[in-house]
Amino acid sequence: MPHPLLDSHPLLPFLAADLRTRPGVLEETDGNPARAAVAIILRTRPVTSHDLPELEVLLIQRAERQGDPWSGQIALPGGRQDPVDATLQDTAIRETREETGIDLAASGLVLGTLDELRPRTPVLPPIIVTPFVAIVPGDIPFHIGDELADAFWTPWSIFADPARIDETTVQVRGAPWRVTSYAVGDRVVWGMTERMLRQLAERIAALPSRPA
Repeated sequence: MPHPLLDSHPLLPFLAADLRTRPGVLEETDGNPARAAVAIILRTRPVTSHDLPELEVLLIQRAERQGDPWSGQIALPGGRQDPVDATLQDTAIRETREETGIDLAASGLVLGTLDELRPRTPVLPPIIVTPFVAIVPGDIPFHIGDELADAFWTPWSIFADPARIDETTVQVRGAPWRVTSYAVGDRVVWGMTERMLRQLAERIAALPSRPA
């Protein structure tokens, strides 16, 4: 029987089927470099009976922390795999719960994985990051953990529109870098977060069957 969360938006059953039949490309490693996992969490925005359903994605802003190479950046919930995690999906679930209070295992549905990514910036530590796509109820509460400065729902339409992809100059350890980015209000989404969201947008745009 289909999961009830898949009924919250007409796109979600097609996305779930695509991720199930074409999971992301994963690398086989011996633990070097380290592995991490993040969650791209989608929800259908709570609407009145007169509105069309709209997807949103949960973004976080990391707290300013000395020694954190991603300090202050807009990101997705997630982090490094811990010895207590049996799988990388367990990592994504645990980190999401610790950072936002959202329990994907209890209240959400993990649809599948996208292709793994590595940082392109040479000053960042070597790491392999696995993105997991998940959905949650539209009214699910969250809180901001100690590692975060903020967390907020953002219209998926920003990332679904290729015209919203831009270039921005950001500061990386005091040096200017020209990067591909999305603008979310006065915030800039770039780096691996931008690449993961663009990868998902491209997967959705290429779905063989999807609602008009």
